[in-house]
Amino acid sequence: MNNFKTDIDNCLAVLQSGGNILYPTDTIWGVGCDATNFDAVNKIITLKQRQANKSFVVLVSSIEELQQYITSFDEKIIDYLQQQTKPTTVIYPNAIGLAKNVLAQNGTVAIRICNDVFCKTLIQQFKKPIVSTSANISNDPSPENFLSIAKELINKVDYVVKHRQDETTKATPSTIIQWINGSAVILRKT
Repeated sequence: MNNFKTDIDNCLAVLQSGGNILYPTDTIWGVGCDATNFDAVNKIITLKQRQANKSFVVLVSSIEELQQYITSFDEKIIDYLQQQTKPTTVIYPNAIGLAKNVLAQNGTVAIRICNDVFCKTLIQQFKKPIVSTSANISNDPSPENFLSIAKELINKVDYVVKHRQDETTKATPSTIIQWINGSAVILRKT
């Protein structure tokens, strides 16, 4: 438990200074930063050798936090998400309050309400959403666990979380949906 608190404190310091972190999520290990900080997001784009026009997933800790970053919200999404057994990322139209380079070119944003205890605690204490992009160089396979993350990436981030590094379970990315006319359109199923 000591690693948990130390990791949270270290992550907060790095996120508040515009840095990036390598951390476990409710799905796969991710590289993250302040989702409202344009320069911090650019650092991740460079780090991952990623196309600048590719959007990111953003993690929030609650429905209330989610509603601060989107202009319209269908209450049926809550019921849908509560019925899901796997983490589900939703693409919402007309994002607000987030760094422009987090969004897709059409202004949509992919947001997941994270239920992982570490991520939820981090987001709640940071009081802002964080970026969650797979811990890999662009176009390389997503890591199944910490041990499968490339050393090249580990050495380039500002802070590497120690919590859950020893887990060997194979993790998978989230399901991604878009909510259109009151129902879910599945874009990626895991």
